[in-house]
Amino acid sequence: MSAFEYTALDVSGRKLKGVLEGDAPRQVRQQLRDQGLTPLSVDEVSQRKSNTEKKTFSRGISSTELAVFTRQLATLIGSGMPLEETLEAVGKQTENDRMQSTIAAVRSRIKEGHTLADALADFPVIFPELYRSTVAAGEQTGHLDVVLSRLADYTENRQMLIQSISQALIYPAVLTLTALAVVGLLLGYVVPQVVQVFTDLGQTLPFLTRALIATSDIVRDFGWLMILLVVAGVLAWRKALQTESIRRRYHVRLLKLPLIGKLVRGVNTARFARTFSILTASGVPVLEGLRISANVMANLPMREAVLEASLRVREGTTVQKALEASDCFPPLVLHLIGSGESSGQLEDMLERAAQNQERDLENRISTLMKIFEPAMILIMGVIVLVIVLAILLPIFDLNQLVK
Repeated sequence: MSAFEYTALDVSGRKLKGVLEGDAPRQVRQQLRDQGLTPLSVDEVSQRKSNTEKKTFSRGISSTELAVFTRQLATLIGSGMPLEETLEAVGKQTENDRMQSTIAAVRSRIKEGHTLADALADFPVIFPELYRSTVAAGEQTGHLDVVLSRLADYTENRQMLIQSISQALIYPAVLTLTALAVVGLLLGYVVPQVVQVFTDLGQTLPFLTRALIATSDIVRDFGWLMILLVVAGVLAWRKALQTESIRRRYHVRLLKLPLIGKLVRGVNTARFARTFSILTASGVPVLEGLRISANVMANLPMREAVLEASLRVREGTTVQKALEASDCFPPLVLHLIGSGESSGQLEDMLERAAQNQERDLENRISTLMKIFEPAMILIMGVIVLVIVLAILLPIFDLNQLVK
């Protein structure tokens, strides 16, 4: 029995969408007719499709929804409810159509005798390798509810970190855009009308006023071209970053920048430590945990460092010494990993390292934002002051001539 997505019309002609289980599309159409609906389309929910269709199918599945699904699944399994009934209950609870379809398809695979990890593997875009490997380890050890609870914590913590960073960047971004818009408006429309009075008099204008008029002319005549060039530059840069060699050189330079380098290092280290912690705690082998943890890191040099470390660990080196050779990770994180290996509490030390990096990251971002905001206001004030002085200087000259 498989899950099928359907589109049907009710008696009033309203279009309805949903998911039903059946052995064949014909059976599902008959179920719809029995309910008084007119079926328009019935398609099996399957991930045996092209990559484009996978991406289309995965739209609407956010990290928050995945965390809620995982938490509900862990709670119901922990209460002793069978997995099939748990999926059915969670599917009825969710309001997202895509998630309902996914859960129904997973439930169908479970009813066919597959494990939960195998069923989730049909949806690699929605359930990443980290998720599936952790679930597989939980099923093998018989502690699926505990593993799912850790997965929910991991997803929620990662979402909270992303939200905190995004919220911290919203105000500076709005402030910067507003400042650019105000300056552009002043130079493009206000300044030309004001200085036109002085140019009509035919007097020699101060250097600052002439420079302002020249800048205003450039903005007014070529402002649209400048915007197009900026947009084209951004698109070209994004296209260039799709080349791995260019992206790697860019990531190497990011790590060497004074302030940004520490932020990039902190984000990737926190993500690595958090991921490696949950995999280790769930019973995933260390080598596999290192490989999966490397894949969640966005910075290529740091990802390669973890993959090279996994090769050294395979040869018998400790995780601490293997990571220390790359010189990419903060010393505190390495010391915590070493302490965890020697005491047999690697997952706890990794969790502590992740928490430490996340707190340090939030503090750094908060400090930078506190510096950036007054600096932007100061720069905006200087620009406005220059514009005002450029307009007032000819007026002062006129007053001298009158006297």
